[in-house]
Amino acid sequence: MRKYAVIFAGQGAQKPGMGKSLYEASPAARAVFDKAGDEIKHDCFEADAERLKQTEVTQPAVYTMDMAAYAALREALGVGTPNGLPEPSALAGFSLGEYAALTAAGVIDSLETGLELVKQRSLLMKEAGTNPDGSQKGTMAAGMGDKDAVIALVEKARGEDILEAVNFNSPQQTVVAGDIIAVERFAALAAEDRSFGVKAIPLPVSGAFHSPIMLPASGTLAAILATYDFEEPTLPVYLNATGDTYENFTNPKFPSPSASLKARANMVLQIHSPVQWQKIIEAMVASGIDTIIEVGPGKTLTGLVKKIAPEITAAHVEDAESLAEVKTLWI
Repeated sequence: MRKYAVIFAGQGAQKPGMGKSLYEASPAARAVFDKAGDEIKHDCFEADAERLKQTEVTQPAVYTMDMAAYAALREALGVGTPNGLPEPSALAGFSLGEYAALTAAGVIDSLETGLELVKQRSLLMKEAGTNPDGSQKGTMAAGMGDKDAVIALVEKARGEDILEAVNFNSPQQTVVAGDIIAVERFAALAAEDRSFGVKAIPLPVSGAFHSPIMLPASGTLAAILATYDFEEPTLPVYLNATGDTYENFTNPKFPSPSASLKARANMVLQIHSPVQWQKIIEAMVASGIDTIIEVGPGKTLTGLVKKIAPEITAAHVEDAESLAEVKTLWI
């Protein structure tokens, strides 16, 4: 029997029409979309790329799509039923996708609660990433090349501005984020100085996520989270900020935290900390996982898994066709 993990797509994977095929093919997915409501269904099924790029639209839509694809996967494979597959051996989500993973693991108690949190998070991130005149503060770019070379180029390009490596995606992809002028300088230096061996690809995002620019959002997020209760996970979850399991997450302020304190501390840390995606996948593989299934729009994470651990099986679920293909893994 395969030992499998499920990973949840993050912001940036959104695309027009996402989820419509699953809505038509899977009763379980349909129930998730219906519960999320007509506005989110419209954004997933009908909105154009420009609207979907807006953070306050993207995050609730992608979170819902993640949860719908996960519900469809569980339904198709009979997860947790006598004649179906066992529960996943691990869960993880990329950035926003971590909220879907925490919902699937029971830390967040319901889709409704998850949507409330994601909507609040998206507004805080938008506010933190916007100048008083309404213009965008920061942006992001993918640094294609050796991780140490990308970090060295970040140091050279930073100057007096904010610029950090924020997503450690694979051995050959590290995303940087910061002030627009600093990210542009990083891209220009990558093109001018080929000794670094780095190619910079601007990303179509509305902010410098997981960078210090998001720090102002963390305090308000902490106050919002204090009004919610959270549970211990029922399945192992790997966390963005540490690359390790939720079980091993610690916070010096709370040596013996309650379930709620632990969840809140992680969510506050995650909003402004780098995503340790490569570490997460490597830790999953080291634990014996041999199959990783991405759920949600696109297959970006599936591609990263193949680059990090080419020896394991990686697949994705985003529509009726890919759902049918995943089912064949267990035939």
